[in-house]
Amino acid sequence: MPTQSLPLPWAGLILTLALLGQEVLFRAWGTDTSLAPSLYRVAVMAIGVTSLAIILMPKRRIGYLLGFLLCAGLMGWAFWLQYGEGLEPCPLCMFQRVAVSVIGVVFLVALIHNPLRFGAAVYAGLILLAAGTGAALASRQVWLQSLPKDQVPACGMGISYMIDTMPFLDVITRVFAGSGECADKAWVFLGLSIAGWTLVFFIAVTIYAIALIRRD
Repeated sequence: MPTQSLPLPWAGLILTLALLGQEVLFRAWGTDTSLAPSLYRVAVMAIGVTSLAIILMPKRRIGYLLGFLLCAGLMGWAFWLQYGEGLEPCPLCMFQRVAVSVIGVVFLVALIHNPLRFGAAVYAGLILLAAGTGAALASRQVWLQSLPKDQVPACGMGISYMIDTMPFLDVITRVFAGSGECADKAWVFLGLSIAGWTLVFFIAVTIYAIALIRRD
């Protein structure tokens, strides 16, 4: 009698739901800001979000529309936190916003173009570049947020001041190095800061874009 194997996305989602139960243990153990628990949570949520996206994935063009709407929603939420809640973004946050915006533009162009598989692969490559850059920035911020308070770097210059007074390559170097304000966890959900959830997004959107290549 043939047996049916559990589809990989469903397996990933079930695994995530099971591992989310361990979040209770994290809370029971107390606040742990070290890097390992943060990366663990990012990995668990990335598996869950990606699996859910693949399970619900529509046809390619609708998938591009949903990707664009997600990026637009994330940017709207970021501006609401800034102007509605008074949470000023640090330089690393600003550059992550740029990466999200670029991904949104790629999804929008792909939606209008409605490509075949080769074109979808090209768009997936562009999203990989933008999301990879964003993931590097988000990972750096997650690392800064995991540092003990006595090891957090001093607060630096604002991004507007750096752009006005410094060469662009120096601005990039200073932003990636991070500063004290980038280590602040102003908002946390399920143990992950904004930077942690943004890292989950960059990982998931990359796999999502690649999966859309074969989603005719």
